[in-house]
Amino acid sequence: MLLDLKLVIRLQEIDNRLAELAREIASLPKHIGEIEKKLGAHERKLDADRAAQAANQKERKKCEADIPVQDLKISKLKDQMLTAKTNEQYGAFQHEIEFCQQEIRKLEDRILGLMAESEPLEKNVKAAEVALKEEKAQVEAEKALARERTAVDQKAAGELQTERASTVKETTPATYQQYERVRKGRKGVAVAEVVEGRCTVCYMVLRPQYFQDVKRTDSILFCESCQRILYYNPPQSFDDLAGAPDGTRVEMGE
Repeated sequence: MLLDLKLVIRLQEIDNRLAELAREIASLPKHIGEIEKKLGAHERKLDADRAAQAANQKERKKCEADIPVQDLKISKLKDQMLTAKTNEQYGAFQHEIEFCQQEIRKLEDRILGLMAESEPLEKNVKAAEVALKEEKAQVEAEKALARERTAVDQKAAGELQTERASTVKETTPATYQQYERVRKGRKGVAVAEVVEGRCTVCYMVLRPQYFQDVKRTDSILFCESCQRILYYNPPQSFDDLAGAPDGTRVEMGE
């Protein structure tokens, strides 16, 4: 196979892998952002539950504090009833006492309602605190993993960039310019394998004579449909596979 053809095939492999690494590196911050956003929503929900629990306790304490106030009013009203000189005065004191007693019953009912509301609120807060603690630990673990993955990807990308630069130097300038022109115009894919007489990227069938020219792999040829650089890997025969030394498996062409 022509050396330049081997080199552009390798360049395509490198560029494909660099694109994969770039996508992965770019996706990791987005993933972290999503899980942090979800964590923030759970934190806000817990804050709301805590606020509801605190408001419940505050109102309950107020109700409990108001009952002795009403009791004190009743006690004073009863004392004042003893000094009533007319039935009208006596009835007025009695009416006020009944009103205070009604207020006490309302406060007691409200306390019972708040107690009933408080139990599920408390359970929700405790469960959410446990879940949030676990979620925070998981988020931190994922962030650490993402940092490690990013570092690995960046190192791999750096090594590939070094190899790419070396490969470009070995490639004839005209061939590299052709490769870059096609790659930029064809969404990053400049090289295509021919299998059974067909371009594996655009799927167009090559003319028989042109297919034979591509099979010789002694020159840079382009797909007449998509303009990509074509290459051909002859299939390995069964005898070739069986004859591999030490039983080494020979890979079929891509």
